[in-house]
Amino acid sequence: MSLTEFFVRRATTTTLMIAAIAGFGILCYFSLPVSNLPEVEYPTIRVSADLPGANPDVMASSVATPLESEFSMIPGIANMTSSSQTGETNIVLQFDLNRSIDAAAQDVQAAIARAAGSLPASLPSPPSYSKQNPAADPILWLEMSSTTLSLRDFANYADQVLAKRIAMVSGVSQVPVWGPSHPAIRVQVDPAKLAAYGLDLEQIRTTLANNSSNLPSGTLYGDARDYSLQANSQLTTAEQFSQLIVT
Repeated sequence: MSLTEFFVRRATTTTLMIAAIAGFGILCYFSLPVSNLPEVEYPTIRVSADLPGANPDVMASSVATPLESEFSMIPGIANMTSSSQTGETNIVLQFDLNRSIDAAAQDVQAAIARAAGSLPASLPSPPSYSKQNPAADPILWLEMSSTTLSLRDFANYADQVLAKRIAMVSGVSQVPVWGPSHPAIRVQVDPAKLAAYGLDLEQIRTTLANNSSNLPSGTLYGDARDYSLQANSQLTTAEQFSQLIVT
């Protein structure tokens, strides 16, 4: 007797078996767990730009606005948020689910290149972008303090040494550092006195840039050892800047 013949000759048994299988399937269907907040990874890119010493209004108007104008022309953007603070601007671009994150990153890079001509010339580096998971939350917070290091040295240690070591750990996605102080010198100029001496603001800017630099000066060759010479005239305090001679 074949398997098919068994079900044909015993219709009642076949019906009961089908009803049992259907009932078991229905019971399992209603027992399946359903997540009210399913984990969906939206294609998200974060763009950041730094301009030390600039206040939030300047960052929003001269840095964030040109970038947002170029980003708004990228197809597939579902949401764009921007935040500006002292010396820093962050723009988060969220794309549609059907948009490839790699293709979106290329469009973002092209938009940053187009906006380069509208950004301030004093930007220390071009805006950078990185892929970001909006559902990822920090899982570990580390608090640091020191009674021996200065605030500047301590901030450099946390940012340049500790954060990079932690970022090398397998599975670590991002290590942001919060709290370090990045000092900046603000120069107030009296336009009336400048006009009396026949000077302008560009001469002030040139003097400040030329007198605070760190340039290689060559190499000193010895019998057993070579030395690299570095001309370091970077000014770090307001008192040092006050001694500069403009003309």
